[in-house]
Amino acid sequence: MPAPSQPRGNAVVEVRHVSKSFGDREVLVDFNLDLFERENLVILGKSGTGKSVAIKIMVGLLKPDSGTVNVLGYDVPTLSTKELNALRLQVGFSFQGSALYDSMTVRENLEFPLKRNLGIYNRSELDEKVMSALKDVGLESASNLSPAELSGGMKKRIGIARTLILNPKIMLYDEPTAGLDPVTSSEINELILSVRDKYNTSSIIITHDISCARETSDRIVGLFDGRNKVEGTFDELKKQNNEELKPFFNY
Repeated sequence: MPAPSQPRGNAVVEVRHVSKSFGDREVLVDFNLDLFERENLVILGKSGTGKSVAIKIMVGLLKPDSGTVNVLGYDVPTLSTKELNALRLQVGFSFQGSALYDSMTVRENLEFPLKRNLGIYNRSELDEKVMSALKDVGLESASNLSPAELSGGMKKRIGIARTLILNPKIMLYDEPTAGLDPVTSSEINELILSVRDKYNTSSIIITHDISCARETSDRIVGLFDGRNKVEGTFDELKKQNNEELKPFFNY
């Protein structure tokens, strides 16, 4: 489990009264959330409860039907494409499927955001940044492998490395342990904690894995039927006799 929380710093994400529907289906209903500096915040909920929609709204991939979204001082729904791109350089998004390019080696996958987003083409600088990112996730030896040669856990690590290489202020993890065995899941949880410690990131971790929530969270928001109905530390939520939490805590 993470170290005891320090006094909260400034909020880096503020979501207020956000609602989002797709046709007649309400996905988020009056959703509220704060994320503070160097905090690991878990959004816990079953599949299909709006967790991934919530973080897509935070980076402007989706627009809310109502409500306000402020990330690192940006009023996200009002941003132009240029402003959104500037924000996204500061927000790392670790996708559930790792989102690696199959036609590229690991090295080329990590070089891609450096070239596209930062205009870095100098070979020595690219090598330094790539190997540093791979070292941070414990995979220095994988630089010349293709994604097809990687295990599920390795793909997750490389996906995180590709995100870290731009030195983001906020990390968004979408189901980081999905499809992994318990040992590999625990390794990914430890990596999430080490990323926060080394990069001083604030993180939102989307999961339905209670072990991931226990091991990585400073605070948990329970999202059910599109509403954030419960909030607290892991131990606080475990003590609550909440019907919607029972499937997670195995009451």
